[in-house]
Amino acid sequence: MPATLAAFPNDFSFPSMPDRPPTRSVETLYGDHHGWLLGWLRRKLGHAGDAADLAQDTFVRVLGRPGDVEEVREPRAWLTTIAHGLVVDHVRRRTLERACMEAIAALPEPQAPSPETQLLLVEALVRIDTMLDGLPPKARSAFLLSRLDGLGYAEIAQRLNVSLSSVEKYMATAIRHCLALR
Repeated sequence: MPATLAAFPNDFSFPSMPDRPPTRSVETLYGDHHGWLLGWLRRKLGHAGDAADLAQDTFVRVLGRPGDVEEVREPRAWLTTIAHGLVVDHVRRRTLERACMEAIAALPEPQAPSPETQLLLVEALVRIDTMLDGLPPKARSAFLLSRLDGLGYAEIAQRLNVSLSSVEKYMATAIRHCLALR
């Protein structure tokens, strides 16, 4: 028989997760530090809307690790570490979008894609960037040099100052990573 909402207590703790830490510590962390984090992000990004989005994303990450909250000795340093990673991702994606739009704008008028196609291109680039997020830096660089710059493995090895077999391993890692995310 399917569960109904009446089967769950009002505090939204689920019976199937008895060892889940109380959400009170997350609530306290949010109440005590959300305003500060929002200000920190606003100063970093210079845009209130983006700051609000990333503050929310930071606390979504915190909710994904509720057991960690009670062990944190320096909550602002911990929140800053999480938020900094999100800021780096955000800036990288914005830079990628801007570069794509500038490249499209530089095309002669008859070759310029429609606004719909431009949006699809930007979305595809952001998805690719997200797919590559989890790769080690050298595997990511090797993959981008191969796929975007069209370099062969020997040229990539020279650029990255690694052996040819290392490039082969990096490429295998990158391709497996991308296939796993499909």
